[in-house]
Amino acid sequence: MVDFALTDEQRSLQELARKFARTEMLPQAAACDKAGRFPEEIYRKGFELGLMNLNVPTEYGGSGLSVFDQCLIVEELARACGGMTTSIIANCLALEPILLGGTEEQRRRLLPPFCASYHLASFCLTEPGGGSDAGGLQTRATKDGDGYVVDGEKCFITNGPHASLYTVFATVDPTLRHRGITAFAIPRDSEGVVPGKDEEKMGHRASSTGTIRFEKVRVPADQRLGPEGEGFGLAMRTLDHTRTPIGALATGIAQAAIDYAAAYALKRHSFGKPIAEHQAIQLKLANMAQSIEAARLLTWRAASLIDGGQRGTLESSIAKCFASDAAMRVADEAVQIFGGYGYMRDYPVEKLLRDAKLTQIYEGANEIQRLVIARELLTRYA
Repeated sequence: MVDFALTDEQRSLQELARKFARTEMLPQAAACDKAGRFPEEIYRKGFELGLMNLNVPTEYGGSGLSVFDQCLIVEELARACGGMTTSIIANCLALEPILLGGTEEQRRRLLPPFCASYHLASFCLTEPGGGSDAGGLQTRATKDGDGYVVDGEKCFITNGPHASLYTVFATVDPTLRHRGITAFAIPRDSEGVVPGKDEEKMGHRASSTGTIRFEKVRVPADQRLGPEGEGFGLAMRTLDHTRTPIGALATGIAQAAIDYAAAYALKRHSFGKPIAEHQAIQLKLANMAQSIEAARLLTWRAASLIDGGQRGTLESSIAKCFASDAAMRVADEAVQIFGGYGYMRDYPVEKLLRDAKLTQIYEGANEIQRLVIARELLTRYA
């Protein structure tokens, strides 16, 4: 029987994240969103509290948390600000390929610096010419002596302009498509690494997103993660692990939306009574609550399966896809409940709607998630 009752330790983690979100993130969320400011001082405080590098095992200095525990933390952070949460957890995505594909020597060399002091890392897969078509990436890794020369451009890279390390996916032969992709860990200070400017975004504006160019960057062989040609599989296994916390992030945005909407409905009067007493509003809130509960449970189930040693591709895709779609529905209904005020930036639900949108796009667009779900499902009937 599945039991999602939280342990005392898990409740403590949840409360730690909730307190940090309310006292450090939330008071700055609207201002950072408006200005598009990257609040690095908040991220440093998050690091000091142990809210970064959640997936890095304790032997390398990290928190060593399960995927389930990561989801508990991420949901609480996202209730305060989706953009800040994206930047706080980006190291988990960037360092996961090292955990999954790196040698023991690479893990001991590359991971401890991120846990000993505040540093950011970025996951570099997406390219200007193709987002969802990862097999068609054009960044080249040309064999050169005992190393490689990497040449190409990545885009939409979270924390890219601020990162000190990039996990980069490049191809040794574009004609091989997926079978040519190879992963590398490339330090920012490598000659030829050129971080671009921050992009102006609709939402998640407290998170940094930019392009990274690799201009004939020489990469020693000991910075390759896993064998040649196995980078695509490494990227997909990475996303299996990190996609589920994105479901939790979306759930956190949705929870914030219903929190604001319910509180507003109780104090806003129309036709002589609080709008919460109107059946139309009650039906909206009921549907919102159902979506949030389902998103949370799907996310927790996917996390539990992965923590139990299962691949979790199907379950993590379902959780991410459903939760992000739910976040959009719930945030949209929250704006509707606020009415004209919901459309104004002086009220918080307008930001939640913009932040929710990105969860349907990053870590694999939901159209791709549906293809993954269908493929995984059909293999069970083949």
